[in-house]
Amino acid sequence: MGLLYLLVGIGVIYILFIKKNKTSSLAKPARNTSRLIDEDELATFTISFGVEEEETSNRSPGRWVKPGELVNINGYAMTRGNFYFGGQLAALSTSSSYYQNQDTEASLVDDSLNIKTEHRAYEDESLGYWPKFISLSPKGRGAYLDWLASDRTDPETPLGYVFIYFYGLERRILVDATESEVSDSEFIEIFNELKRLRSIFGSSNSFKNYSTRLIELMSFTRSDVVSISEQEISFSGDSLLFKLRLATTVEEGQPLPADLSLSWVKFFPEYSLRTPARRCDEEFSLLFKQRYIERFGSGLTVKPNKTRLKLGYYPASSTLRGIELEQQDLPDPSVLKAPVKKLIALADSCTDELDAYSRYLGKKGTSREDIAAIMLLPDEISSDSSTSIINGFREWADQKIKSEKGLVLVSDFWSHTGTPFPDKLNKKEIELIQNLTKKAGYGVVPDPRYHHIKPSPNGYMVLFEGGHGEFFEPSKAFNYVGMALRLGAMVAQIDLAIDDSEINVLNKLIDHETKLSPTDKISLHAYLTWCLNTPSNMVGLKGRIEKLGPEDKSTVSRILIGVALADGRVDVTEIKQLEKLYVTLGLDKLLVSSDIHLFSTARAPSKSTTVETKRKPTFTLDDDILALHESETKDVQTMLGEIFKDSEPDPVLEQLSIENIGGLDTTHNELYKSLIAKDKWTRNEVIEFCQTLGLMVDGALEVINDWSFDKVDAPVLDDDDDIYVDLDIVEELKG
Repeated sequence: MGLLYLLVGIGVIYILFIKKNKTSSLAKPARNTSRLIDEDELATFTISFGVEEEETSNRSPGRWVKPGELVNINGYAMTRGNFYFGGQLAALSTSSSYYQNQDTEASLVDDSLNIKTEHRAYEDESLGYWPKFISLSPKGRGAYLDWLASDRTDPETPLGYVFIYFYGLERRILVDATESEVSDSEFIEIFNELKRLRSIFGSSNSFKNYSTRLIELMSFTRSDVVSISEQEISFSGDSLLFKLRLATTVEEGQPLPADLSLSWVKFFPEYSLRTPARRCDEEFSLLFKQRYIERFGSGLTVKPNKTRLKLGYYPASSTLRGIELEQQDLPDPSVLKAPVKKLIALADSCTDELDAYSRYLGKKGTSREDIAAIMLLPDEISSDSSTSIINGFREWADQKIKSEKGLVLVSDFWSHTGTPFPDKLNKKEIELIQNLTKKAGYGVVPDPRYHHIKPSPNGYMVLFEGGHGEFFEPSKAFNYVGMALRLGAMVAQIDLAIDDSEINVLNKLIDHETKLSPTDKISLHAYLTWCLNTPSNMVGLKGRIEKLGPEDKSTVSRILIGVALADGRVDVTEIKQLEKLYVTLGLDKLLVSSDIHLFSTARAPSKSTTVETKRKPTFTLDDDILALHESETKDVQTMLGEIFKDSEPDPVLEQLSIENIGGLDTTHNELYKSLIAKDKWTRNEVIEFCQTLGLMVDGALEVINDWSFDKVDAPVLDDDDDIYVDLDIVEELKG
């Protein structure tokens, strides 16, 4: 009796599990074979296990339908061919580990199966991981036939149908072509068809990689008939042509040319191109090749290694077997790490130089044709339009420096950018000014990075040759003298007539400061020219004045008195302005009168301390004016209110501060923390993350990137079929 119970139990288990598995396909991690539905339209997330396959009643052998032959199937008329048609075509791979009915070729179109008319956009759960015509639902078969009857150009076609079609082309090349059933002319037609498909559906990395590998195989097996350049190869480590060319070059003892070395970097499985190199592929490739020649001359030489080269092809179709390709005995340098480390270091350097350019292109509404983008390109890869712009700007700038000491209207400067004149000079406009002058070999004043103020659209700027240099950092002396020049210019401008003697005092302040470098002095002289031609205000000065010590404040006050007295006269207006500046410095305003007396007394007897001017100064101080000033009882706060009344926010704070948007909400923050675990995710993986959190993929990525833009002015995620995470931006966001 116990034995009977045991047998019954085994039978139940068989019915519930074993038999069930025979009537449904098992799941495997999904390749992105279907058109991605707009995430906003998704209501549920379903993992497909396929459908039960029909048994064919068609005993006719499968045959290849060539382009031009008319075939009618269930009302669909097809003339473009390139598919197998019939009822019997054996699979070459009959493994049943995951899929039932591996006996039939996946791409075989069998008209004896149940077919229902449907539009080519239709898809259901039968379009699984490795789709097959026999496994499709009746409507799925109708949709596939509808696509075959079309011109096969709709990029929105569910990708599973394209893969079924591709499996047929793959078998034609792997099997029929090796048995001499495919002429050279047909071989060329299939080669061109694969390139056409890749141009339409290559936005899917999966299809791009599989189609490229088959194109490479065709170039390898009939190199005298078809060929493909390395520029057309997608970047994955199993590239046949790359490995063969690298092995041949090393075996022959030849130095690696720049393009082959670039391919090695891109194909190396342990290295991933960072965002700037991927987003700016053309510019990265051009810069890498130029820098490679500078670094290695005729090329890097690699010694042959002992590991031998083995080339093989692994098909996309589950009903085909992989093959090993015959080739001469060659080393396999692609496995070496030491040589490629040198190339990776060079690639990283080029990537860093393209970072600003890449970040600009990562912003919404930008283009490679923008002048702002062109100005961010390294000099070696500047375009013809960039060269024309720079040459015209240099000619104009040289003339202005020679005739006007570099003083130019902002509007005149902006005309050289070829863009509409802005109402305000915000961060992106300031960056364009900085990049254009730097690219042309000049410096500009004021530069908010160094002078703590930005130019006004209706004001002036000053250009000077050479610029500040790549690693310029304002010294303490630079900041101190720059502040004194601003305050001194305010005093010189009080009577609306700037005297040469006042300018001389301020110039000497620069020239006699031993702690200033030559670059410091050139920049400050240009800055003084700007200060003397710009209406005075306290923008950018308040914070720096607060940092001065008592001795520094006293020194600045003496400079101000010296400027005021340089022209040999002082009036009530100047005294009032000096009083305001004294209060700004944290000094007693009553010291103005005594300091004027002390300064004039100290300088009067000595000719050596008299400021040289074209005319002999006749310095007199009206005691009545001083008395009137000392008895002045106006509210100091009122006067300070006028001097500190800025027409716009402090540009330094505007430039350097980051808008606080409160960070990401809890759900998006959780998604962000999950994504930054590595630098690349498949879109299906991200969809699963978002489904778990109740988010829509496109919307979630946009929210995170908008947050990243607000924080560091660059996107942290790159949506390009796969989802890339810019780990450099992640580090900036942590800061």
